Amino acid sequence: MSLSCTDSSCGSSCEERPLRLALRPIEAGDRELLFRIYASTREAERQLLDWAPAQWEAFLRQQFGFQHDQYMVAYQNPSFDLVLLEDEPVGRLYVDRRDDEIRVIDIALLEEFRCRGIGGRLLRTLIAEAETGGRFLGLHVEKNNPVLNFYRRLGFQEVVDRGVYLYMTRLPQHQGGAS
Repeated sequence: MSLSCTDSSCGSSCEERPLRLALRPIEAGDRELLFRIYASTREAERQLLDWAPAQWEAFLRQQFGFQHDQYMVAYQNPSFDLVLLEDEPVGRLYVDRRDDEIRVIDIALLEEFRCRGIGGRLLRTLIAEAETGGRFLGLHVEKNNPVLNFYRRLGFQEVVDRGVYLYMTRLPQHQGGAS
């Protein structure tokens, strides 16, 4: 895939560069990698707490286990994939496909692979899939997540305020959605 990160959520200016992205379904042997991806998304939170490293890791493993187990049973038509860059695992993309909606359950990249346009490329692929099928694309995002403005630029609109999270959707263009 050719990848451009001109819409980077990190706000940095990135060069256009060819990158080979692929998805691979997660496997039982991926659990430790999936934990590392999950843990990398909680780094800012860790820095706010004065917890011993062992205490923090035990907490994260517990939270990851709860989240992972819930994701595996909560959706009717999910795909749980690793994101591969040049065949190297760099993140995860979990999606539930419904008749009227494609729901992004989770999209997370290891810290060193953020702000390279990978997430934007994944979302644009899902936007195209949703457009083709006449479905809307939905996701939840924490209100304080810096990616929120990027989602807005992609045409997502806030639909429901769920406390810490916003539920956002992007309607297909032919149904009045933004581009």
